[in-house]
Parts: sequence; structure tokens; C-alpha cells
Amino acid sequence: MQKQKRLFRLSLLLCLVALVVSLIFNALLFLQARSYYLQLNATNLDPLGLSAFSADSQPNSIPAASTTIVVFFGDSRAEMWPIPPKLKGFSFINRGINTQTSVQVLGRFDKHVLPLHPKIIIVQVGINDLKTIPLFPHRKDAIISNCKANIQQIVERSVKSGATVILTTIFPIGPVPLTRQLFWSPDIAQAVLEVNAYISSLKAKNILILDAYSLLVEKNQVKSNYVYDTLHLNERGYKVLNQELTQILSTVKLLLLSNFNSKFV
Repeated sequence: MQKQKRLFRLSLLLCLVALVVSLIFNALLFLQARSYYLQLNATNLDPLGLSAFSADSQPNSIPAASTTIVVFFGDSRAEMWPIPPKLKGFSFINRGINTQTSVQVLGRFDKHVLPLHPKIIIVQVGINDLKTIPLFPHRKDAIISNCKANIQQIVERSVKSGATVILTTIFPIGPVPLTRQLFWSPDIAQAVLEVNAYISSLKAKNILILDAYSLLVEKNQVKSNYVYDTLHLNERGYKVLNQELTQILSTVKLLLLSNFNSKFV
């Protein structure tokens, strides 16, 4: 009898634990679904995010002629990118927007970048296109193709504006939590590699490649000490990128000064 009571209590306890775990898991799913729902409807109201930067977000003063204006442009990975430390002679402006795909970023180039007259544009975009592949597997090839084409147009418009482009490869992906695994696929990581190979092929005189992927990757994922979440980096990850970016910016500035001086020779 005592044994039966213990078994009954144990079974009851296990049922209660399972119930609590289920409630917590479903609450997390609900909160995540609500977040996506709000993002979707906010995007419907302003598909390109043109209202994201108001007049008071413009530079307070016109930089000196000797100052090199640099614009970070792209999705949340660009939005979260901190200004490189210890760089004199540069004025940094961030025009990244969370959740945006390459077509959205392209669509706001004229409004968000051209008025700033940057000499250098740093582009990080593409993961929000590629992460949709598991949702639309029949459109995989089109998603990848469109992502490449949009990146190419962003680069072309940047160069046409007179800017030097620092085009970054798409960051590798971090660990995928249980709540996202139903909507995830290894095809995303493969697509990142394919688009990154295309990005590298765009290297030209005014198009420099910052291979963020190679700096951050370990065993096909972001190094564990650089992870913030599945898609984003922590401060340590950006510190590594900024070390490389600082070297590139210094080189670009010397080239810009050389070109500027050559006009008066």
C-alpha cells in the first residue's frame, strides 16, 4: 500500500511538472508569436521603414571637409554595430533597421543614405531573406537569387553616389533554440555560404570586402563567445569585426586623401 501511494505521488508530481513545463513553453511560443505578429503589422504600415529616421536623427552639424562620413547600412546586424573606437577624422551614422530584408534596405537607399553624402558605406544585409527559406522551400532558389540581385543594386547605387563600399559577408548563424527549430533548416546556413561567395565576387576598386563570416565562424556557427542570440553578435563579436574594419577604414581614408590631393596636382 505504501509503495502504491509513493508511486501515485510520484506520478502526480511528474504530471504537475509536465504541466508547468508545458505552460511555460506555450507561454514562450505565444510571446514569440505575438512579437512576430506585431512586427508584421508594423511592417505593413511602413513596408520600407522610411519613417524610422526623423529629422532630429540627422547630423547636428555639417562635418568638416577633412572628415570622412561613414554610414552603416542594412538590417539589425548593421543597426547593432558599434562605432569603432580610436578613429579620428571619421563621422559615423547608423542607418540599419531591425528585421529588414535586402529589398527593403534597397528601397530606402535614396531617402536614408543619399542625403547624408557619405564617402564610405558599410553594408551588412541578407540574413532576413535567407531565414525565410524553411517557410517557403519551393521558393528557395528565387529567395537566394533575389538576395544577390538586391545586394548588387545596393552596391551599384552606392558606387554611383561616389562612395566607397565596404561590403561585409553575412554573419554565420548561432545556436537555434527549440522555439525556432520548427521554422529552421540547414538550408539557411548553406544559402549564407552561397550568397557570401557571390558577395566576395563583387570586390572591385571601390568595393572592399570585409569577410565577417570568416572572422566569426567555428564549425559552421558563430563562435560561442561571440553569440548574443541565433542571429546577432555580442560586444566581443563586434570588437573582432571592428579591429578588421579599423584597418580597412584607415586604408580607405589614405586612398581618399590621395585621390583628393591628386586633383590639385
